[in-house]
Amino acid sequence: MNNHKITVNRIQGTKPVSSPDPFRAVLLACYEMGHQPLSLAWPLAVLKEAGIPVTGLDLSVLALDMQLVSQAAFVGIAVPMLTAMRLGIQAAREIRRVNPDAHICFYGLYAWLNADFLLDDVADSIIAGEYEQPLLELVQALQTGGDLATVAGVSTAHCRNEPHKQRVRLPLPDRTDLPPLTNYAHLVYDGQRFPAGYVESTRGCLHTCRHCPVVPVYGGRFFVIPADTVLADIRQQVAAGARHITFGDPDFLNGPGHALKIARALHQEFPQVTFDFTTKVEHILKHRALIGELRELGAAYVVSAFESVSDRVLAHLDKGHTVADMDECLAVLEEAGLPVQPTWVAFTPWTTLDDYLACLDWIRTRGLVQNVPTVQYGIRLLIPPNSALLNQPDTKHWIGDLDAENFTYLWRHPDPRMDELQRRIAAFAEQAGEDHWANFRVIEGMAYEFAGQPAPEWSAPAVHLPPPPRLTEDWFC
Repeated sequence: MNNHKITVNRIQGTKPVSSPDPFRAVLLACYEMGHQPLSLAWPLAVLKEAGIPVTGLDLSVLALDMQLVSQAAFVGIAVPMLTAMRLGIQAAREIRRVNPDAHICFYGLYAWLNADFLLDDVADSIIAGEYEQPLLELVQALQTGGDLATVAGVSTAHCRNEPHKQRVRLPLPDRTDLPPLTNYAHLVYDGQRFPAGYVESTRGCLHTCRHCPVVPVYGGRFFVIPADTVLADIRQQVAAGARHITFGDPDFLNGPGHALKIARALHQEFPQVTFDFTTKVEHILKHRALIGELRELGAAYVVSAFESVSDRVLAHLDKGHTVADMDECLAVLEEAGLPVQPTWVAFTPWTTLDDYLACLDWIRTRGLVQNVPTVQYGIRLLIPPNSALLNQPDTKHWIGDLDAENFTYLWRHPDPRMDELQRRIAAFAEQAGEDHWANFRVIEGMAYEFAGQPAPEWSAPAVHLPPPPRLTEDWFC
């Protein structure tokens, strides 16, 4: 669920065209939270380096080119997140209609989570984990008529392989096929907008939070990307106009020394460029000595998954922190002068209505109303196939059937009010304006109405402080 409208370009059909010789590959991205897609830039670099004719197309910005895909022998579709899956399935079905002979491969986190559905529906293969090398070897096997079952990390309907969890050599991402940065997310701060670039310094994650889509693929492992490669990618994006960089690592401080090395080099070379990063509450507390330096090096804000103000819910999610830790985290960030954008899983099977009201009170009394994107108040726990939550002892009490078409298990809250409240808040968030205080008051009013209680009386500041820095695309998962 997100609070912006994603326009799906209408796809015009053409008659099927046989794949010509020589072999032609096409890679598609569908949506990456408003960033120029790294899930295209790296595979493009790897395939081009091997001499494979390949074209990249970002469907979040451009229409699907039916002439292009109708002539492709191979189509790879990047699915790092749920929205990309939904749009990728639409594109794949159109591609299959006009080019039934193309080999369609889905790659990324959500390819592995939804492998059964994809391979039954429209995909010839799926790849997850460190996917660049398997993707290259898959294309080479298709070129030569090789046995796909021998390609590590590639799964088909007839052969399942585990996600590829071996370090791969990553060249400089190739962004030459991608639309300009002006088409993507911008940093908004102090009334100004700046083009934002996107890099990753690590992939995977050291931690195993049960609701996280990274966990079923990486299982607590992470891989460091060489600092020189990361900095070279930053350099080419700054040359293309970026004045802010998002570090898209699941957790930037999984490797704190590596993160600090990159941040120092970034600031030394481009002192005017700011950045944001994502990290856990426990890492902010464990590495509190680094937070002030990261701020001085240009960190504009940090995203951190607070998730809930109920220690019971946090334990179910295996978050590794408590509500008291969250308050201590705020103190560390305030001392450093680093704004936080906390993220929440507002509705879970364990979250009571009292918990939800407590969360609203916690956000308001700690002065975070402007720090929380409205979409966050309606986030409902997503339980995709292969989720670690499926293995928990209490799951059988609330889990429903798998809705494979929507890539999630259905679940119902024991208190029907919570399901209805979530639907209403999510619907409101879809059309809400930019006034965080006004949006918060509406949501608070809904929640207290469901509880049969009067909403607390409070007044928004007579003079609003400037909102903290943020991207024009709100963070959500």
